[in-house]
Amino acid sequence: MSSEESWNPSTNAQQFFADQWAKALSAFPSVASDASHKPGVQFDSSKLQALQQDYVQEAAKLWANGLASPAASQDKRFGGAPWLSNPLAALTASTYLLNAKALTGMADAIEADEKTRQRVRFAVEQWVAAMSPSNYLALNPEAQQKAIDTKGESLAKGIQNLLHDMEQGHVSMTDESVFEVGKNVATTEGAVVYENEIFQLIEYKPLTAKVHERPFLLVPPCINKYYILDLQPENSLIRYAVSQGHRTFVVSWRNPDESLGHLTWDDYIEEALLRAIKVVQEIGGTPQINALGFCVGGTMLSAALAVLAARNEHPVASATLLTTLVDFTDTGVLDVFIDETFVQMREAQMGQGGLLKGQELASTFSFLRPNDLVWNYVVGNYLKGETPPAFDLLYWNSDATNLPGPWYAWYLRNMYLENNMVQPGKLSVSGTPLDLGAIDIPVYIYGSREDHIVPITASYAATQVLPGNKRFVMGASGHIAGVINPPAKKKRSHWIREDGALPATHSEWLSGAQELAGSWWTDWAQWLQGHAGKLVPAPKRYGRATKYKAIEDAPGRYVQQRA
Repeated sequence: MSSEESWNPSTNAQQFFADQWAKALSAFPSVASDASHKPGVQFDSSKLQALQQDYVQEAAKLWANGLASPAASQDKRFGGAPWLSNPLAALTASTYLLNAKALTGMADAIEADEKTRQRVRFAVEQWVAAMSPSNYLALNPEAQQKAIDTKGESLAKGIQNLLHDMEQGHVSMTDESVFEVGKNVATTEGAVVYENEIFQLIEYKPLTAKVHERPFLLVPPCINKYYILDLQPENSLIRYAVSQGHRTFVVSWRNPDESLGHLTWDDYIEEALLRAIKVVQEIGGTPQINALGFCVGGTMLSAALAVLAARNEHPVASATLLTTLVDFTDTGVLDVFIDETFVQMREAQMGQGGLLKGQELASTFSFLRPNDLVWNYVVGNYLKGETPPAFDLLYWNSDATNLPGPWYAWYLRNMYLENNMVQPGKLSVSGTPLDLGAIDIPVYIYGSREDHIVPITASYAATQVLPGNKRFVMGASGHIAGVINPPAKKKRSHWIREDGALPATHSEWLSGAQELAGSWWTDWAQWLQGHAGKLVPAPKRYGRATKYKAIEDAPGRYVQQRA
């Protein structure tokens, strides 16, 4: 999308659109097939005409202003002084933004089924992000100026950074040398009290003289390391739970290697979730515990609770689901990848064994936000030779985890593709049919307003599936930042309906909700306290008697394993 190609308004706008459209889709053959060859796919003529008219008018303004044309200063990619002071660079940036706006508008103007529209939009967004002039040394005046100022040192450092990232297999988002698991992340004091080939169970040292009689088990997603819940003391949800007087445990998933490539969804529910619940119950010496599931951990916890209900077992008194998909009707941007062909391919590749490599999964999630999580670091690391700042959350994000192929293939088909878990009796785990309608316990359901992985409407959908006494709370920000929002930071806000109503849709719920400043953690802590039982003296040692002894200090071996 160079200025020579497009910014002259005398160019035929329709031909320009056709040329750029073909280029945008060429990098995504399956999308191009959908958009170009699928019967009935065409553009809304009125929207397309309006786009062309707007394009010609905006291009004429650029032509009239010539080299004096300023870049759109509100776009942080072009907000630096070298962009604004260099007329040619400013014009290049302005031209790019005009073309990007036109192509995005075309994606929105396509007349097709929603699946095709989503795929086309995703393809265009990826191409537009990649084609930004800021991504190329020859077009980036900031990178050029830095090379001059440093007498080429920034370019040499950029090459070093590139070679380093090629060796480690991913783009560095943070200075990973600053962090070490167990040293300055995942530091809450505790011990591993149980382990099998799938997970370790960590128990944390009490911070209060008395604890609630019902122990508390956290189930993080198995597609990530558990310490997103225990980054550093000031933003650790685990430490917060311990400080609230809960005898706290967490599942630390093993990072599977080829020897575990045979593991299935059944294995994870039966040998991990149900086993962890049983062990915590036995260590606590109580008939019931409380449990929390985050993201995929919440989906697995829901399946485990359905298995227990079908077996007429009730060891869990209450559950908390954080940004969790239970009903997979709305899966957000991830839906662009899922169809029968894709799922069959994955089943053929790894359905009978093998691994989904952690870096492949991490790259997929990064490209859901390409400007922020990919190209931003390409520019900083390689063109400018910078070391990204230390950030605990991004260190965790780069600490990828493998997945067993059979688990992954089963999850894709039965959850994302066919949404089978909300159909009573459609799925079974270890021969036990699942019915979410049988999970008749209190549930706290949290969703993040700007979540692009579990849309807020999808988080809310769980309120219409689970039958027990439910409380729904919405927080600001996204999938991770919305969840990891400690009260002491006094950041963001959350929404609550004091009348407790849970109408059919999230929009109806929101119309009666009240926005409150600060973290949702305090509301959740009050709710959990109501289900935690009386206070009893805090235990003096980890585990219980001779059956469950401390194996090693937290954070344990499993979380240290790299993909």
